[in-house]
Amino acid sequence: VAPNIYYLGYAGVVRFRGLRIGGISGIFKSHDYRKGSHFECPPYNQQTIRSAYHVRNIEVFKLKQLKRPIDIFMSHDWPRSIYHYGNKKQLLKMKSFFRQEVESNTLGSPAASELLQHLKPTYWFSAHLHVKFAAFMQHQANSKEELPKATKFLALDKCLPHRDFLQIIDIEHDPSAGDSLEYDAEWIAVLKATNSLVNVTQSSWNMPENNGLHAKWDYSATEEAIKEVLEELNHNLKIPCNFTLTAACYDPSKPQKQVVPVHTINPQTTEFCAQFGLTDINDRIQQAKEESSVRGECEDEEEEEEMDSTGSAEEPSEYNTDNSGLSSINPDEIMLDEEGGDEDLSTCSVDPSPDHPPDFSASFSDIRIMPDSMAVSSDDTMDSTNEELEKSGVSKQVEEKSLNERPLKRIGGDENGNSAIKIKRRNQAIYAAEDEDKTE
Repeated sequence: VAPNIYYLGYAGVVRFRGLRIGGISGIFKSHDYRKGSHFECPPYNQQTIRSAYHVRNIEVFKLKQLKRPIDIFMSHDWPRSIYHYGNKKQLLKMKSFFRQEVESNTLGSPAASELLQHLKPTYWFSAHLHVKFAAFMQHQANSKEELPKATKFLALDKCLPHRDFLQIIDIEHDPSAGDSLEYDAEWIAVLKATNSLVNVTQSSWNMPENNGLHAKWDYSATEEAIKEVLEELNHNLKIPCNFTLTAACYDPSKPQKQVVPVHTINPQTTEFCAQFGLTDINDRIQQAKEESSVRGECEDEEEEEEMDSTGSAEEPSEYNTDNSGLSSINPDEIMLDEEGGDEDLSTCSVDPSPDHPPDFSASFSDIRIMPDSMAVSSDDTMDSTNEELEKSGVSKQVEEKSLNERPLKRIGGDENGNSAIKIKRRNQAIYAAEDEDKTE
């Protein structure tokens, strides 16, 4: 299906046919917009399996250093407030349980909203809410000389029969450009500038900002830094086709009922980091694990030799292993063992208290709340973006199969708290028979 894969990273920007395409991975959690880097790796325990896919402030910080225009941006979560710029009435008709969060403006990701306001991409594509929705958002110009920009937002439904999960969109590009992915020089320069901010501990910290506490807070790429990247690559930005399999392909004749994930170093990432002198997070995490394991063995030996001692032979670890900050019960979590039903509540967050309405001025920067002058489509009519995006048509699959299987199911962990993860292939035979849905 995909013989050559390029890993964009936790956040990243690449070029294709002259278009700048960026994205950020992870899901935003209102109480766990983690202030730090990534530290989780397989085998996961009950805490890390819930935090591994959360958005980190360092990724948002890196993307906000970009100054040049972005054509396409992708995220899993919807940017918060985007629902005010599309057919909100139709959205709430299809997903009525969004109403309270939409009315309180708590649906979606504030982190994505920050990026939407900063990057102002021409197109923004998201997933997550399992419904098709288009919106058109007009941005304010920063100055009288600047032309106002607009973002066309589109989210699609689940990839299931009779659902709006596919739409073809034609985007203006450079027809003379090559047909391979290319590095983005500005993004590489930002990665180099922010490399010192990366660590793999569980410690939380704030990103540098202009508040008098940081000597440096602007990590955007200068023209000189971008030029250095281009010279370093000899002006050849083509990304090599270096995808390498690190796991055995699925073999239906040899099903594995229980698979315990292991931490694997990605050769593609290793090569990328080595080429540009960047910290390989996966490699750093592996080193931390090995060092922690060695310390653990030494401590065990010391404890055996000092059985009569009332003191502890354990020394403070260089790596913080305190998981107390990661709640094992997350009320707005996407449950890994949830059913893939039609009306799942996977995106619902904690309801705001009626006695304390959300203070948007405090949680958003002064450009996050859109003024009335911005174009907001009527609740009674489909917005202009819906019409424009649908000009090219929607292609749908018609096959169907029972949805009783679960995508991921957590099963009993071992005595150390490490969970074994059962992975079931959902809808594996969804394309096997066209008429199967008629018989159900």
